[in-house]
Amino acid sequence: MSTPVDDSLDPLTRERSHLAESRAALRAMREDVESLDISDVTANWVNAEVLARQIDDRIKALADLSDTPLFFGRLDYLHAPGAEEAEGAQGERFYIGRRHVHDAEGDPMVIDWRAPVSQPFYRASKKDPLDIALRRRFGYTGGDLTAYEDEHLSDPAEAARTSKLLQQEIERPRVGPMRDIVATIQPEQDEIVRSGLGGTVCVQGGPGTGKTAVGLHRVAYLLYAHRERLARTGTLVIGPNRSFLHYIEQVLPALGELSVRQATVDDLVAHVEVRGTDDAAAAVVKGDARMAEVLRRAVYSHVSMPTEPVVVVRGSRRWRVAAYELEETVRELLARDIRYGAAREALPQRIAHAVLVQMERSGEAPDDRVQDAVARNSAVKAAVKAVWPPVDPAKLVLRLLADADFLAVHAEGVLSEDEQKTILWAKPARSVKSAKWSAADAVLIDEAYDIVARTPSLGHVVLDEAQDLSPMQYRAVGRRCTTGSATVLGDLAQGTTPWATRSWEEALAHLGKPEGVIEELTAGFRVPTDVITYASRLLPSIAPGLTPVASIRENPGFFEVRPASSPTGDVVAACEELLRNEGSVGLIAADARVGVLAEALASAGVTCLAPGEETTHQTRLTLVPASLAKGLEYDYVVLDEPQAVVDGEPDERTGLRRLYVALTRAVSGLIVVHAAGVPGPLA
Repeated sequence: MSTPVDDSLDPLTRERSHLAESRAALRAMREDVESLDISDVTANWVNAEVLARQIDDRIKALADLSDTPLFFGRLDYLHAPGAEEAEGAQGERFYIGRRHVHDAEGDPMVIDWRAPVSQPFYRASKKDPLDIALRRRFGYTGGDLTAYEDEHLSDPAEAARTSKLLQQEIERPRVGPMRDIVATIQPEQDEIVRSGLGGTVCVQGGPGTGKTAVGLHRVAYLLYAHRERLARTGTLVIGPNRSFLHYIEQVLPALGELSVRQATVDDLVAHVEVRGTDDAAAAVVKGDARMAEVLRRAVYSHVSMPTEPVVVVRGSRRWRVAAYELEETVRELLARDIRYGAAREALPQRIAHAVLVQMERSGEAPDDRVQDAVARNSAVKAAVKAVWPPVDPAKLVLRLLADADFLAVHAEGVLSEDEQKTILWAKPARSVKSAKWSAADAVLIDEAYDIVARTPSLGHVVLDEAQDLSPMQYRAVGRRCTTGSATVLGDLAQGTTPWATRSWEEALAHLGKPEGVIEELTAGFRVPTDVITYASRLLPSIAPGLTPVASIRENPGFFEVRPASSPTGDVVAACEELLRNEGSVGLIAADARVGVLAEALASAGVTCLAPGEETTHQTRLTLVPASLAKGLEYDYVVLDEPQAVVDGEPDERTGLRRLYVALTRAVSGLIVVHAAGVPGPLA
C-alpha cells in the first residue's frame, strides 16, 4: 500500500513528518510486545522461560536508536501490479530502512532493506532503472533528517551523477565501533549480500573494499530470508581476535539481529588450556593438512582384530560368536569409514545381532529388547573394549607429540623425519593437564575429536580475515558447517602468518567447500586515494597477482611521509596534530616499540586506549601493536617506523604484508614517521 503524502508541505518537512510518524509507529510496536501477558499461555515454566526470552529479544530488536536513521532512502515505482517489470503499484512509494515498521492497521511505513522490494535501492541505475521512477537518499545529523537528494532514474534528460549524500556517508568520520553500511551498499556488494543460503561465497577484497561489512550484512540478509531454518541450525561469525570481534559486535544488533554468536578459531577448539607457543617451523607442520591423515591413522590404530570368540550366557544357554565372524564385522565397520566412536557404538549391536540369528535358528523368537540386553552383556562389553577401545583425543595428541616411535609409525610416508622432529616436544608432558599446549596443538585435538565423533554443523558461518588460517584451522571451521554454507572473507595480500593462504581455491578445498564461488571486490570505499596508492607499491612484492584497490573517494586524503629527528618526540607530535581534527586516531607501531611509545605519550600528557577499547569524543587515540591492526580502522593513522614493522616478522615478505596492513587502516589521513628510512618498495 502506498504511503500517504501531504503535498501541501515542502519535501523536507513532509519527510520529517513521515520520520516522526514512523518513530511513533515503531514505539507502538514495541509497546504492543511489552504489554503481552503470557501467564495463561504457557503450560509449564520451561515454555514460559523460552517465550519470555523470545519476547525480550523482540523488544530489543524493536529498539529505536536515537542517533541512527530509521530510514535512509525512498523508492517511487513506475507501474501498477501486473506489469512484468514491476513489483510496486503506480505511484506507490516505499521508505527503505534498517527494519520493518507498520502502522496500527498493519500498513508498512518503513520497509526492511532486505525485502525484495528494497533491492532496486541498491541495484537500480540509469542504464537499468528496474521500474524505479525516483530514488531518494536522505542525509542525517545524528537521528535528525537534514537533507535529501533525488535521482530520476527513468528521466532520460537527467544525466547520471555521483550522489553527494552517498559520498558524505562513505567519508563520514569513524568514532566508536564499526557501523552498518545499509545506506551505502553498492551493486557489486549487494549481489554478494543477497546470494543464496545454499552456496558458499569467498570474497577477496583489498583494504577498504567493505568485505567485512558485506559478510555481516549477508548474515543479516540470510536471517531475514531463512529465519526459521537458521533459528534451528544457528549462525556464527569467526574473527581473528577479541579486539576485532569487539569492533564489529554492534553491526548486527543495529540491524535487529541479536542471535548471532561471535568467536575466534581458538574459541572453537578450546578443548584444552593453551599455555604454550610453537616456533614458526613447528606451527607450519602442525597446521599442514597432512596432519589429519596422521591423526586418523593414530586413532584407528587402536582397533585390533579379535583372536578369541565371544561367548554369551543367557539362562541355561550359551551362544558363541566365532573370532572370524567378529573379524568380518570389524572389517565391515572399518570399510564404512564412519566415525570411530559411531563404529564403536555399533559393534556391540552387531555382535548381539549375530547372537539373535543363532537364537532364531534354534527356534526362539527374540525381539529388540533381547538384542539390547545381549549388547549390554559383560562378555560383549569386554570384547568391544579389547577390539575397539575408547580413545581420548587429547591423550592421543599428547602421545603423538611426546612419543617419537608412535609418531614415526603413523606419520610414515606422510611427514618426513625432519618434520617429525620439528613437532616433537623437547620435554614430554606427563599428563594432559600439565602439558603446555599451543594454539596449533588445540586444533589437532579438535581434529581428533571429530575423527572420534562428528562435530555438530551450523547453518551458516562467516569467516573473516581468513587468509591467516592454516589448512588445519580451515578444517576446524569447515566441520562447523558441513551441512551448511559459509562466507569466507579475506585479502591474500594481508596474510601475515608463516602458513598464510596461497590461493582461495586451496582454502575452499580445506574448508570442505571446493564448489564455493570466489568474488573479488576492487572498489575502495574506506582508504583515501593517496594512501592506497602508496600502500599498493608493496603489492608486486607480497601478492603479484592481485588487482590493486581503486579508491572511489572524492577526497584524496591527507598523506605525508616524515623523516624523524626524534624517534618518539616526532611521533607524539604527529598524534597531537591529528587529534586537532574530528575523528579517531590510531598510532600503529611494531609490537616491540609499543611500550616505549606508551611512555612517551604518557609523559606528554596524551591519553590513549588499547585495541578493543571503544573510542569516545574525549579519548580518540588508540595505540595499536602492528600484530593487532588487521581489520581495524581509524580516521587518521600515525605509522611509526615502517622498517621496524617489517623487522618484527620472521621474514621480509611477511613483514611487508604486515606493513601493508598497517598502512591501510586510515580513513581520512596517514602520517608515516621514520628515523631509520623506509623499506625498499616504498622508497
